[in-house]
Amino acid sequence: MEWNLLDECKDARRIGIGGHIRPDGDCVGACLSMCMYLKKCLPQAQVKVFLEKPADIFHEIKGFEEIDSEFGEEAPFDVFFVLDCGEDRLGNARKYFPAAKKRINIDHHVTNTGCGDLNYIRPEVGSTCELVYDLIDCEKLDRELAMALYIGIIHDTGIFQYSNTTPATMEKGAKLIGYGFDFPRLIQETFYQKTYIQSNIMGRALLESIRFLDGRCIVSCMDRKTMQFYDAEPEDLDGIVNQLRNIKGIDCAIFMYQTDVLEYKVSLRTSEKVNAAEVAAFFGGGGHVRAAGCTMRGTFHDCVNNLAVHIEKQLENA
Repeated sequence: MEWNLLDECKDARRIGIGGHIRPDGDCVGACLSMCMYLKKCLPQAQVKVFLEKPADIFHEIKGFEEIDSEFGEEAPFDVFFVLDCGEDRLGNARKYFPAAKKRINIDHHVTNTGCGDLNYIRPEVGSTCELVYDLIDCEKLDRELAMALYIGIIHDTGIFQYSNTTPATMEKGAKLIGYGFDFPRLIQETFYQKTYIQSNIMGRALLESIRFLDGRCIVSCMDRKTMQFYDAEPEDLDGIVNQLRNIKGIDCAIFMYQTDVLEYKVSLRTSEKVNAAEVAAFFGGGGHVRAAGCTMRGTFHDCVNNLAVHIEKQLENA
């Protein structure tokens, strides 16, 4: 890389940081760790994080309570960071992006071609938090910063079990837990633990799932009426698609939930026989080779049939 993070921000007085809509652990961890690091190294700068309200499971990360989810009017930022996504997925924070004097994009999604004046896009790396780790001066690490980075890394690598985990990822994780935070509890409370409502919805989704393409694909869908019955929010659906993927013999798991009339948010998890990012990209989405998503319009059956065409081609080629 030809640029240095602190050099690019050294004269900045106002720095903004934004991440994608429906922020996950990697997005929250990356944004808050970057905020901590910049505040530590550049005490003269005002640093603000703009995100849709993240899940409360991440409340222990330093700076969580200071996240701006109101997206009010702001003077142009000297530097604006887009983390874990491209400009198109910033949501309401997107309005700050064009006016910024300098724009920096850091991401690991294969579908992101870079939207900043400076880009650090590395699809081969498991998480954006791992990229932030690579960019910062590790001598500035402390317990709070290490914990934020660790949470992001474990969430996007599935506790170091996904194929995006490398020896370098494991080495970074080992160094981070050396800062003394309670990592077993963090794994349990932010990754595995479910509320009673989440467990009920998980059970419902598994019970009503359907296999197709000779049993190699599985799909489950949650409509708005069912979500209202359980008083569930979109974040209560996290983990369902991964559980579907864990079923023996499944090469592609699809979970959909209704966001509007004839509109669904679609999540894909796949084996090495299906490129999830390629399928999602055809419908205007994106993500990773094994985990991707998109928004689709039509009936449930329309969406599944359209997805099946592309999935079946890949299974045949495999």
